[in-house]
Amino acid sequence: MLAKIGTTYILLSLAAVAVLGGCSGYRPAPAAFHEATIQPYQLGAGDRLRVTVFDQEELTGTYSIDQAGYISFPLVGSLPARGQTLQQMESALAAALRNGYLRDPDVTVEVDQYRSFFIMGEVGAAGQYSYVPGMTVQQAIAIAGGFTSRANQANADITRTINGEVMTGRVIISDPIMAGDTIYVRERLF
Repeated sequence: MLAKIGTTYILLSLAAVAVLGGCSGYRPAPAAFHEATIQPYQLGAGDRLRVTVFDQEELTGTYSIDQAGYISFPLVGSLPARGQTLQQMESALAAALRNGYLRDPDVTVEVDQYRSFFIMGEVGAAGQYSYVPGMTVQQAIAIAGGFTSRANQANADITRTINGEVMTGRVIISDPIMAGDTIYVRERLF
């Protein structure tokens, strides 16, 4: 009889652990999360670019990437920018200017202002904030007013677009973030 009660207790305990584990929504960060942080920066809607065309002051200036992912540039019109690296954008602008406008354009593209990141959950001031290259989850939380008293301070969930696919995963707070990320700081259980 005692063995039967002990077995029942163990089975109920295992079932409870399985149910609680399934309810937690735990999703470890996919490998693509970490790989994306070491790849060259990919432009996206909301980035503001500083474009310099050597000896062409009227073309040199700052240009924003619109919600559709395009940059509107004098003489050539709209060019796709979303998903492009800075070097690819330089080549695309130079090729467009070379097509009937300038003989041998020398174009440089730099990010003047990165698109924002978003943070919500158990932080002092959830919202939209300016991204700075090299920023970690912990630094993003500090910018958002720090943790609340109920916050899980060990890790956070990040939703990120990688190669056109939206992914969500859990990372430790020392992990880097990327421009455009949405960070969610969960409430701790105890």
